[in-house]
Amino acid sequence: MLRRRRLRRRRRSPRHQKTAIRGFASKIRKMVSIANIRRASSIAICVLGTLLTQARAGRSQAIPVTPTFYRDVSPILEKHCQNCHRPGEMAFPLMTADQATSRARAIRESVVSKKMPPWLADPTVGQFANDPSLSNDEIKILAAWADAGGHAGNPHDAKPPRAWPKGWNIPAPDAVLDMPQAISIPSHGDIDYTYEIIPTGFRQDRWVNMAEFRSSSSEHVHHAVVYIRPPDSKWLRGAPVGVPFTAETLKREQDRRDAMWTTSDMLLVYAPGSAPEIYGPGMAKLIPAGSDLVIQMHYMAMGHAARDLSGVGLIFAKQPPKQQVLTLQLTNDHFVIPPRVDDYRVEARGILPSDTTLLGFFPHMHWRGKRFEYNVIHPDGRIEPLLKVRWDFEWQLNYRLAEPRFLKAGTMLQAVAWYDNSSHNPHNPDPNEEVRWGEQTYEEMMVGFFDIAVPPDTDKRKYFNPGSGPTPPR
Repeated sequence: MLRRRRLRRRRRSPRHQKTAIRGFASKIRKMVSIANIRRASSIAICVLGTLLTQARAGRSQAIPVTPTFYRDVSPILEKHCQNCHRPGEMAFPLMTADQATSRARAIRESVVSKKMPPWLADPTVGQFANDPSLSNDEIKILAAWADAGGHAGNPHDAKPPRAWPKGWNIPAPDAVLDMPQAISIPSHGDIDYTYEIIPTGFRQDRWVNMAEFRSSSSEHVHHAVVYIRPPDSKWLRGAPVGVPFTAETLKREQDRRDAMWTTSDMLLVYAPGSAPEIYGPGMAKLIPAGSDLVIQMHYMAMGHAARDLSGVGLIFAKQPPKQQVLTLQLTNDHFVIPPRVDDYRVEARGILPSDTTLLGFFPHMHWRGKRFEYNVIHPDGRIEPLLKVRWDFEWQLNYRLAEPRFLKAGTMLQAVAWYDNSSHNPHNPDPNEEVRWGEQTYEEMMVGFFDIAVPPDTDKRKYFNPGSGPTPPR
């Protein structure tokens, strides 16, 4: 069911292109016999089409005989790597020649194996705007540079470096909303979901075009969800504001139940490796005037105590958007994964009640996760894949469609997750356990978040129940 929560290449001249195309066609004609004319014609068409496409796109590039850091490597690292590999971020810096040269062999291994940059989507299904994958030419340049000894080259060959915003992957935020009080994280044991309510103080509606979550103790963060609580919402009204709390510390039974489910929209979902929320032109999330942000934190004990002060950076839309962004989810919380199975399937489906535009996906599982996919199920039973990912708990990524997809009312969406509860899964806490839904990482979750765009005056509750008003969540 649907839940409500949340190197450039020298451009060939036309004459050069035509000569190359005629050469390829001539070679193909000489290679085939009369009996293979039909097959050869198909090959020729394919090759000619590829050459024409590449000639128009101009995407390939010549591989330097001896690549250098300043001329060839630095632009690749800046484009694909330095959002994480720079001071103050989650990975070791790769900003200077010395930093990169000392890790040249490791860089080569990581990019040739395609472990880095991390991207887990099946390349045969869909195209995504935030795909950081290197091109084949970029991989060849980095490999050749490492094989040649990782030469720095001439500093004068370097382009002006990118000016990274300090502490952010989005431009300098218009507003930063931090937790009023730091949260203490114990060194050992299970940690219940911890919440903290942050008043925005907004006196007028704010449309958010970009949002980024930051934690001062990210190694302890399993995930975080930031909810928008409008001023007329009754959700968690018995909870304290500006101080950490868990469901168990709340006095009212209704508040304890409400901590787990809500109709409030999500501003963002964060997990290790996830990118900031950046919406396309004319799209934004709405934070109504007088709203609070409710941050739900899932921490992990790492053997040493810590304190975390998380916050959110916001960039506001410069003008009212044409579409409002909402975050929905497909969830199944009634599964039981048997012991020692290596490919257990769990699915969830939902029907969109109104026309909408699909923007992207954010799947979520725990250590036993194996694969996750999103599909459209057509009325004739045909299944159209939208996204297929190989699951890696340490790299929980979002996937933004390169071209938003319009979906008519009545469209059925499906999310499917597979789990490996066998001893062959090196991350499996215990292959002899039955596994059910739960908050802790040794339990499991099956959540398929996805973003949609709707008219800017859409009331989320009426979107789900046209003409009937709101209904409580499951």
